[in-house]
Amino acid sequence: MKNIYYYLAFSHFLGIGPMKFRKLLDTFGDVKQAYEASFSEIKPLIGEKTAADFIDFKNKFDAQKKYQEIVEKEIMIITQEDSFYPSSIINIPDPPICLYVKGDIKKYNFDEGFYFAVVGTRKPSPYGQQITKMFSLKLAETGATIVSGLAQGIDTIAHQSALNCHGKTVAFLGCGVDIVYPPGNRKLYEQIIKENGLVISEFPPGRTVLPGLFIARNRLISGLSKGVLVVEGTNKSGALITAKYAALQGKEVFAPPVPLTSELSEAPNILLKQGAVLATSVEDILNEFNLKAAPSKKEVNLTLTADEKKIYDCLSFQPLNADDLALECKTQIHNLLPLLSIMEVKKIIDRNEEGKFQLRDF
Repeated sequence: MKNIYYYLAFSHFLGIGPMKFRKLLDTFGDVKQAYEASFSEIKPLIGEKTAADFIDFKNKFDAQKKYQEIVEKEIMIITQEDSFYPSSIINIPDPPICLYVKGDIKKYNFDEGFYFAVVGTRKPSPYGQQITKMFSLKLAETGATIVSGLAQGIDTIAHQSALNCHGKTVAFLGCGVDIVYPPGNRKLYEQIIKENGLVISEFPPGRTVLPGLFIARNRLISGLSKGVLVVEGTNKSGALITAKYAALQGKEVFAPPVPLTSELSEAPNILLKQGAVLATSVEDILNEFNLKAAPSKKEVNLTLTADEKKIYDCLSFQPLNADDLALECKTQIHNLLPLLSIMEVKKIIDRNEEGKFQLRDF
């Protein structure tokens, strides 16, 4: 079998999570040897009952059939050996066995760019809604990818604000990637996938919502991100768990000022007392990473000629080489090249590692 089938099987077995999986990998050296190990070999590592259950599971599980079912649902399976697997997540103490992805992951380079999480209560105040829109929109306009959890409230506003300015956003789910939760966010779920965003889960397709899964997914929100902004929440908010994971992972935690008369100020104020960075503007966040805000898309468009805007619009979807860009823009290559040089000088575009032209990020 291909290695992806072994990863898929481990991912579907409930008794072996990321930590036990890593112990098996460390012991046997690779996923194939770990999967094919005997009962007596794995018993000391994962316990007698789990080992027995796993042997029984292997006898019944058809990895190749399951793989085909997942592919037919247009879900991409990313294993720890895959080049698409984010290095920022593989380096956390308990990286997922697999990541299941809806959306075009080929348009993302997780080792470049600025990924930033915006999280908070499911029932934000009007003030919290306004703050979330302000930070998410301005960060997305300057090139950041907004990361959150597709929950109602702050998460929803963060994702939607990024999409509203044609920015990128990544949603991590606490259930199978083919299950929309909460159901009321189906339109947003579909919009994220359609408009070049990603929906990701470590849980196999079909896995329904269970206690503890949302806590587990929080470590991935912080794991992918350079930093986390907690907008509003009570002292029991799940956003505090995301912030805790961020701190353990060595990520920056931010909190905006929230009126003391509001119960939803509890989470931000707890974090500020613990050393979180006070964020009163997007610049406060960018300064922590020695980044300077790039011109927003609105500002850039005001400075573009008609021909430059055509190029800008074509590159908004994906990086392109000069020949493909000429086809997309319906222009001759000898007319295009001087324009590309001018836009590079203006620092509107640059080239990626493949030599393709792309909109300049941070």
